[in-house]
Amino acid sequence: MARIRDQDACPGALQVHRAADGALARVRLPGGLITAAQLEALARAATDWGASTLELTSRGNLQIRGVTDTGAVAEAVAAAGLLPSPTHERVRNIVASPLSGRVGATADIRGLISELDGAIQADADLATLPGRFLFGIDDGRGDISGLAPDVGVHVEAADAALLVAGRDTGVRLRMRTAVSTMVDVARRFAAIRGNAWRVKELSDTDVLLGGLSPTVDPGVTWPAVTRPPVGWLEQHDGRIALGAAVPLGVLPSRTAEFLAAIEAPMVITPWRSVLVFDLAEDVADVALRVLAPLGLVFDENSPWLSVSACTGRPGCEHSRADVRADAVAAIDEPAAGHRHFVGCDRACGSPPTGEVLVATGDGYRTRDAHP
Repeated sequence: MARIRDQDACPGALQVHRAADGALARVRLPGGLITAAQLEALARAATDWGASTLELTSRGNLQIRGVTDTGAVAEAVAAAGLLPSPTHERVRNIVASPLSGRVGATADIRGLISELDGAIQADADLATLPGRFLFGIDDGRGDISGLAPDVGVHVEAADAALLVAGRDTGVRLRMRTAVSTMVDVARRFAAIRGNAWRVKELSDTDVLLGGLSPTVDPGVTWPAVTRPPVGWLEQHDGRIALGAAVPLGVLPSRTAEFLAAIEAPMVITPWRSVLVFDLAEDVADVALRVLAPLGLVFDENSPWLSVSACTGRPGCEHSRADVRADAVAAIDEPAAGHRHFVGCDRACGSPPTGEVLVATGDGYRTRDAHP
């Protein structure tokens, strides 16, 4: 589908999107990181000035729909410490391996998240990046590299592969230079992008390397991951992490308040789920018993892990159907892989793989290619 505008109108907490159901505010969470107090603050803001839900995005961010007082929501976001840079608030798009350092035999990249976030905010040139530009940090397990970030690193032992548009450039970096190199690539993109929103829109991406030379063959990509880690996950330190999928990415404010009441570190994943970390077994057991009846999904075999949808009607004026209702109605239908229901050819929120079903006004058709 041809682009209908060249100006990037991607929403943030300050620059909202005027949707059919009211203003939409999106809060960036670099690496998906959020504290219990911050989640509680956003849940209260959604209750007081929004639709009483939080929506989880495919980049591990949160958004509030139906906002009636945009100023009050922005103030609440800032007071919660989630708006550290008004000039860079829409460009702090960082996805990172959410289990890093806690589950799995991979590198611990958690420190790189805050380092990269700080470097982005400190660079005035990066304030002009489109709101769709995506940074990625993969700890070696391949979950984030499969999301094809515009610029990213994929950790390999003591080194990291530099990725551009989701492909290995063949350049290898020492970990101490990973953040500065990603910022350099992003700065070059900002300088030459014209009206391009994503790196993949450029005809030549080699110019972004700035003279860095590959030392291995370039071109490697990673398979896309569409299913979140769910259930009871044992951490390296013996404590427990709980992984909860959020059906269709819509988290009721009241459920968010229950999550916040656990008072534990959390991550919002790019697969519309929540990870709650560092729990004692007895606390994890109680939390599981409370949260499961509220609709959160802890079963890795649940059909909810294989279906997603855009906003659809009535929230989106472009949609030709209530796609979320149709996705719910189709949840028990046999399917070979992931299905994403969308209301128009823009196919918002589509995962990088699986079947994209586009509403026609008289049923659905399969989209020929992913956006």
